[in-house]
Amino acid sequence: MSSAVARPAPRWPGRLVSTAARKTFLADERPRLALWLAVALGAGVLVYFAWPSEPPPAARWLAPPLSLLALWIGARRPVAGLLLGLLAAGTVGFALTSWQAERMSPLQEAPRGATILSGVVAEVELLPDGRRVTLRAAQFDGGPQEERLVRLRLKPQDPARPEPGDRLTIRAMVRPPGAPAYPGGWDFQRAAYFSGLGGSGYALGMADLAPGETRPLFAALRASIEARVAEALPGVTGAIAAALITGGQSAIPGADLAAMRDSGLAHLLSVSGLHIVAVMGIAFTLVRCGFAFAMRLPGKAIAAMTALAVGAGYLLLSGAQVPMQRSFAMAAVTTLALLAGRRALSLRVLALAAAAVILVQPAAILGASFQMSFAAVLALIAGWDWLRPRLPQGGQRAAWRRRLALALFGVVATSVLAGFATMPFALHHFGRVQLYGVVANAVAVPVTSLLVMPAALAAVLLMPLGLESLALAPMGWGVEVILGVARLVASWPGASLAVQPIPAWGLGVCAMGLLWLCLWRTRWRLAGVPLLAIGLLSGMADRPPDLLVSGDGRLIALRAGNALFLQRQSGASSFVREVWHRMHGENGIEALPRDGMAANGALRCRAGACALRPDPAGVEAVLLRGEAPELACATAAVVVSAEPVRGACLAQVVDRFAVWRNGPHAVWLNNDGARVISDRAWRGDRPWVPPVPSPRGLASAAPLAAVD
Repeated sequence: MSSAVARPAPRWPGRLVSTAARKTFLADERPRLALWLAVALGAGVLVYFAWPSEPPPAARWLAPPLSLLALWIGARRPVAGLLLGLLAAGTVGFALTSWQAERMSPLQEAPRGATILSGVVAEVELLPDGRRVTLRAAQFDGGPQEERLVRLRLKPQDPARPEPGDRLTIRAMVRPPGAPAYPGGWDFQRAAYFSGLGGSGYALGMADLAPGETRPLFAALRASIEARVAEALPGVTGAIAAALITGGQSAIPGADLAAMRDSGLAHLLSVSGLHIVAVMGIAFTLVRCGFAFAMRLPGKAIAAMTALAVGAGYLLLSGAQVPMQRSFAMAAVTTLALLAGRRALSLRVLALAAAAVILVQPAAILGASFQMSFAAVLALIAGWDWLRPRLPQGGQRAAWRRRLALALFGVVATSVLAGFATMPFALHHFGRVQLYGVVANAVAVPVTSLLVMPAALAAVLLMPLGLESLALAPMGWGVEVILGVARLVASWPGASLAVQPIPAWGLGVCAMGLLWLCLWRTRWRLAGVPLLAIGLLSGMADRPPDLLVSGDGRLIALRAGNALFLQRQSGASSFVREVWHRMHGENGIEALPRDGMAANGALRCRAGACALRPDPAGVEAVLLRGEAPELACATAAVVVSAEPVRGACLAQVVDRFAVWRNGPHAVWLNNDGARVISDRAWRGDRPWVPPVPSPRGLASAAPLAAVD
């Protein structure tokens, strides 16, 4: 009989009054403490981006001494060393992001009008109605070579078939990346700055091609695979099949992309863990079977390293997107763990993968791809760790039935856990909740794992022989099943609910709650549940702006009651309109009335102006529509106009000049006055924020290039 005495469950931190209880608590949580270093690393990156202005380069030198001090103290006092290590990890993330921002190429100024653009084709993407190319070493009108990339949409009828490495010359309209749709919105200029993109636009003429001397290996291979898949599987089936192999989704029609999104199957189009596990698993199995009779050779090790090499090739082929970086980093650590006889899938592996992605690409932490990818895997690993000892155990006779039940339960549990974990991020970035994702994934995920991805790997291996159609045919059958499920589920009532997005602070609370719930082992992990609830409900406490003005002044929105009233001029951006609509929970959009009242008198319009007063006891904003500004300037707290407001004005003015200088504006009307925030004031002085335009003339009337 064992003499061991059962140890009481650790108490909540507030009740840890004895030294023994503290030691018990630390002993139970010690294996999880190091996981928070990756969290601190990411927090340091977020602090850099939240900084009101660009920090001085000298701030980076705080990281090395703090790291050394943490190591020195940690050898003597582990808890104090860990706390200092968290601070050191945060400073490392801050310093690394600051250093990367400084080494990026500066912003480039695109021509104000049409230009003769030439450059070397770096990427070719198929579109539903043409092609899009990415050029490096671009030149505008024969000028110097630009350091940043330029992305260009060719005309649908253009007969040119560019390939990576070719030199392309074309007459085009190019614009720099656009500003956020509203202050605090997604920063396209920041994303473009860290990705190396300098501008995008559209062709005005046909492309002139000159064959290149060298071709980028993986870019050329990716373009070749997409073309051969599209030839064998025309239409949307081939577009989705190519996306599953190369990660490029640009050729998928918008309606089918929406169906995949609304059904909760959009994650299948992003090459990530499901895809790389299938590909590497098949490669491992084939090599292991091939060495089954070679007793003297380490077949397992050879198969594992071969699978890792195949995974690395798949990573490069798919363009090394963030979910794929995470998946490959985890696969690499898992492979090494298997060879060392250690547990393959764990939170430590995920933490190492997260740290690796952050170190290579710090800005990725701001994107939905990084956040949703890691949140889903974090919930799956932590959920399985909690669930595994609680699953029923069966005898040998029930082994097959238990495995079948576990497989079915695993599919459902995986969809539920991943869906709940990614919900806050979907709410923040997209303002949508998919209700039937569990049903759709229960059918689509097995089809993808058992049919589509094995056929995809076989197709790639058969392409050198010209026999890829033998594998692409069954792959197409599987894709059609997935697409059929997506269309069916998306057509169900309420399949995708549009709700008001949760604010950034609410997303931060949700992320902390999820980390707290998943990274700790003892009961105080449950403190993450109320944090998740607070974050998910934060949208109810966040008040959208009462008035929005776009960066070109062509789109002005007034929120009154449950509707969004728009003044839209010719050339206004449909994309900005959709973002504003989603930001307000996709309430009804109506045109401004020419005359009369709306929203119980909160909005009053006459021929030359509209007055907005959401609260009868609050202040008023006036939108000028041709009326002289004198009366509005004397009575309103804010005067808004799509045209310049001339002369002195006592009220705050948001006109064509204001948005030209400082970007989109948002206005909140309160009882004690109006709060006006411009995009420039929100983002501050950062490397990706363009300088205030010179007064040589207004910005070009041509619309910005569509955001890719």
